[in-house]
Amino acid sequence: MTSIAWRGAWALAAWLVLGLLAGCAGQPVPREHGLALRDAEIRSTWLGQWSRQAAADHAGLSGFALLAKGEEAFALRANLAEQASKRLDVQTYLLGEGQTVQVLLHRMIGAAQRGVEVRLLLDDLTASGQGDQLAALDSHPNIQVRVFNPWPLGREHLVSRVLLSLPALARQHRRMHNKTWIVDNAVAITGGRNLGDEYFNASEPRNFADVDLLAVGGVVDALSLSFDLYWNHFLSQPLARYHTAAPEAWRDLAATLARQLAEQRDSDSPYFVALRARYGAAAEDKLFSELHWAPGQALWDPPGKVAGRERSPLKRTLFGALLDQLPELESRLVIVSAYFVPAERGTALLTRLAESGIRVEVITNSLEATDLSLVHGAYAGRRRALLESGVRLHELRGRQQRGEEAEIGIPGTSISSLHSKAVSFDDDLVFIGSFNADPRSVIWNTEVGVLVESEPLVAEFLEFAEAGMTPSLSYLPGLDGEGRLYWLTELDERLVRLDREPGSLKQRLGSWFSRLLGLEIWL
Repeated sequence: MTSIAWRGAWALAAWLVLGLLAGCAGQPVPREHGLALRDAEIRSTWLGQWSRQAAADHAGLSGFALLAKGEEAFALRANLAEQASKRLDVQTYLLGEGQTVQVLLHRMIGAAQRGVEVRLLLDDLTASGQGDQLAALDSHPNIQVRVFNPWPLGREHLVSRVLLSLPALARQHRRMHNKTWIVDNAVAITGGRNLGDEYFNASEPRNFADVDLLAVGGVVDALSLSFDLYWNHFLSQPLARYHTAAPEAWRDLAATLARQLAEQRDSDSPYFVALRARYGAAAEDKLFSELHWAPGQALWDPPGKVAGRERSPLKRTLFGALLDQLPELESRLVIVSAYFVPAERGTALLTRLAESGIRVEVITNSLEATDLSLVHGAYAGRRRALLESGVRLHELRGRQQRGEEAEIGIPGTSISSLHSKAVSFDDDLVFIGSFNADPRSVIWNTEVGVLVESEPLVAEFLEFAEAGMTPSLSYLPGLDGEGRLYWLTELDERLVRLDREPGSLKQRLGSWFSRLLGLEIWL
């Protein structure tokens, strides 16, 4: 046998061994299925009573508030955790690090100490390297941590986790991208934000412009149902199958978090000083005072979308359900997507709309601003066709001039990036959730969001979007008379034209590499 054949045989044997290990690894842990709270339980909570009182004069409608500022989105999550009486359900793709995460974890433990049942559901890929902390959290008798679409090998580091999951790549590249924060089945938050400093404007040097939706009323029941479906799915496994801690490990974690928060107070963290100045004196229910009451529908992908090797039929996905709910457009379509990859069919659709007289506007990241240049490369390959048809593109700049960032909720940082995922249809319909306008959200990942019919909410969303469209915050790509690309932007209060796309050499290479390999369908 040749050396090449031997290497092939060894590689095949290694894959088989890894597959066997994957089937055997982990500890058997009994799974307790959880369901949403009953009406009587909800009515017994402070938030349940408040939400029902607020909805009393709005029969059949739900209440919504747009959360476009990271500080507000963080403060609201922290306050809701503090007000929880029965149940705190948290579903997220990513649990990061930093001062805001320390606060939220501390609030989760505090809620558990009051007898609140806390359920934390994470995508397994992003839980890599966090086994000790998550196991300590899970050791509290009132806290359960589960990971979605788990893989038992290489969990200590993201790189080893990815490499050792290659034998199951057909499923392991699919992820749970959902984000929900549900308290007492009475109040819910969903949208684009993961849990991490950069999503709450607390990071240096980079922060994300993002948007969430607060909901009360009937739509919360549907979001709670979506959480339960994921929590009880066979792809959602107890963390204790892979990581365990001593029964009282949560006490050490709580003490560590308390010490870290005390250090923040002693050092007068600028973020928390500003936060206390803005929200500290507010009444506990102040952040709920302005709600838009309107019809709303929660939409989500079934958790089994991740399980199969084949693509799910479009009609069984969130995107298919969203298309079924949409009326025929009359005047305007606004897409805000951090990762915008329209692909061939999406480009054809947007082109037809623009050529029919619909005002089509897209806000996405510039090459300079994106954290995934491979994704930008796939978008850039469609940019010329979109511009030729009349689609208006706006690419958020990576560096903002001081004082401008607050317009889209990014205060005081030198580097910014878009992370929002929302679409408005004409002047009365908006969809806000975790769904990017890309093949990965349509085909591979699971997502969640809420479709709301409300002119006031759409007007508020468009104010947020239009701030990001201005040349003081974005590059406006266009085509000159000879078909060459250029970018308009405002620098030092002067409109300037750039004939070369702003971005680093590394970013340019990543974008070019993406187009070269034809990665569009995977992004």
